[in-house]
Amino acid sequence: MNKKLKIIGLGEILWDMLPEGKKLGGAPANFAYYVSKLGQIGIITSRVGNDSLGKEILESMEKLNLNNKYIQIDPNYPTSTVSVKLDSNGQPDYVIHQNVAWDSLDFNESWKHLAKEADVICFGTLAQRSNKSKNTIFDFLKSARPETIRLLDINIRQNFYSIEVIEESIKLSNILKLNINELKIIRNLFNYSNNKNEIDLCLEIINDFKLDLLCLTKGEKGSIVLNSKEYYEHQGYKVSIVDTVGAGDAFAAAMIVQYIKDKTLKEISDLANRLGSWVSSQSGPTPELSHELVGVF
Repeated sequence: MNKKLKIIGLGEILWDMLPEGKKLGGAPANFAYYVSKLGQIGIITSRVGNDSLGKEILESMEKLNLNNKYIQIDPNYPTSTVSVKLDSNGQPDYVIHQNVAWDSLDFNESWKHLAKEADVICFGTLAQRSNKSKNTIFDFLKSARPETIRLLDINIRQNFYSIEVIEESIKLSNILKLNINELKIIRNLFNYSNNKNEIDLCLEIINDFKLDLLCLTKGEKGSIVLNSKEYYEHQGYKVSIVDTVGAGDAFAAAMIVQYIKDKTLKEISDLANRLGSWVSSQSGPTPELSHELVGVF
């Protein structure tokens, strides 16, 4: 496959307020950044405020060679910030502030046109915490071509989710990525048996929602990637963790780039774990990738 694909990160863009200072973030934005670094056309669709932080986001995107054409400017709500505290293992604790620009995503003509051009759309549940943005995300997904890959990187945060949003989101997707804690939440919400192990539970979710692929990330313990016929369990790469902010988004980007290249589950798992682990060894969600690392892909 030589043609570069249009891969969309749909949802929140924000400033992660880390101990060392603010860093451009938001799961869809991080995802699009890594997709671009891996040789595809990563596009962020989000919304910022008409304020200095919003202007800084647009300028930061330009510096990262990311297209900011599809970033909407909200006249009423501020640019999003997220307070991030890191524990001794580099694991983040987020305080995600409400009533921000991306709570008012608008399905305008520009986005309608982009939805029809998209080859992959990655979305999560966080940006669906307001009805306005939830409806926009659903409209975007439903306007895409039937063959467009819809990747739900579920990203459950704080109490910003419901069984209805999760169920409808999985139904609209054909690939699901979640971590071990999110699997526990889904097990409880949907009353799946506590007797099922991780693999059997993931297979049941695949069958219930007719998914093409499911990826379960397990932090330093690696991942499991499955379809309805086979699975591959990866033990992960051991690194010295600085912080894990953005690691899951990097994993998702590497996973989808390998998937669209028709790689095996083993190949998908290896490179996704490699990139996700490397990001954990760096500071912030969008570190500059080395030429050596990009060359692996």
